[in-house]
Amino acid sequence: MASLLIRGLGWRASDGARPWLLRGVDLEVGEGEFVGLIGPNGSGKTSLLRCAYRFNRPDEGSVSLDGSDLWRQSPRWSARRIAVVLQEFPQEFGLSVEALVAMGRTPHKGLFEGDDREDGERVSQALERVGMAHARLRPFAPLSGGEKQRVLLARALAQQPGLLILDEPTNHLDPRYQLELLQLLRKLRLSTLASFHDLNLAAAFCDRLYVIDGGRILASGTPHEVLSAERLQQVFGVHALVDRHPLADHPRITWVSSP
Repeated sequence: MASLLIRGLGWRASDGARPWLLRGVDLEVGEGEFVGLIGPNGSGKTSLLRCAYRFNRPDEGSVSLDGSDLWRQSPRWSARRIAVVLQEFPQEFGLSVEALVAMGRTPHKGLFEGDDREDGERVSQALERVGMAHARLRPFAPLSGGEKQRVLLARALAQQPGLLILDEPTNHLDPRYQLELLQLLRKLRLSTLASFHDLNLAAAFCDRLYVIDGGRILASGTPHEVLSAERLQQVFGVHALVDRHPLADHPRITWVSSP
């Protein structure tokens, strides 16, 4: 497990002439924590995640993993410690499920080093964990969106990361697999930072939440502390009823349409 610390982060497009898309962002993921990032479309969620996994280089502030400045380390150093699952599906070039998951072992291999028994075991374990072992020899391309998402999570797990970063991990999944995936992530107890559109899922599974809007963090805390009707109205511009879930100790949100 790893800890992520972001302090005073600012970022804008590479030409430097556009407005700041992120400014003054502070965010922390402790060891074994499941942290959610919520906010409306265009609020800066994906841009912030890209800074956290060393894709967008910040113009201000710092990103540290286990006390080490991420941008003072090599891409290989980062890839051994951070695994990322994005919304978009990769160009798989005819790969089988097994071959795609095996790509998660790349950061641990030398330039001309082939796969060994340990690599095979890691791939098999990852596929078992996400319930896709039965499809290991199938091609990736014709899988359903939900199956692809689970295979990509398996690739991330095969990478043996200390930190998982997920951009809308439940986006392509039906309700059953949404719950199964998030339950799996909770059981793993890996340090995890994930963006969510579905606030009820974020409330049910995240230890803490950060609310981002206009490139700035507006609030952070437990789901009970963050998810108030007033804040949801402020950030999303929609009325909501927020109460306690009848079967669990987390908030439940019901969106209320205007008359």
